[in-house]
Amino acid sequence: MRIEQHKHGAVTVLRPRGPVTSTEDAERLRGEGFETLGKTLGRFVLDVSDMPFVDSDGLEALVDLTKELNQSGRSLCLCGVGETLREILAVTDVSPLFSLHEDVQGAVRSFL
Repeated sequence: MRIEQHKHGAVTVLRPRGPVTSTEDAERLRGEGFETLGKTLGRFVLDVSDMPFVDSDGLEALVDLTKELNQSGRSLCLCGVGETLREILAVTDVSPLFSLHEDVQGAVRSFL
C-alpha cells in the first residue's frame, strides 16, 4: 500500500492505494494520518476510493484517527467508501464515528 497526498485549497487529501492487510500497512496509515492531522489542524480527508479493504489493524488505525479528531469535536472525513469497506464499517458498528462523503469535493466542502 502507498499513500498519496494532495491539497484542495486549505484541506489535505490522503489517498491510500491498495488494501490494508498487514500491521505494517496499518501503522503506515496511522502514522501518515497523525502526521497530517498535526500539520493541518485536522483539516484533512481520507479518500479511500482505492482502498478496497482493511483488516482489523487497518480498522483500528481509522478509529484511532477519528478518536483523536473527536477530542476537538470533529470526525474523520472518509470519501469514496466502496461496498466492502462500507460493510466492514457497518458490521463492526463504527460507521457513526466517521463523516462519510461520496467524493473528495463533497468531503472538502464539509469544511466550509
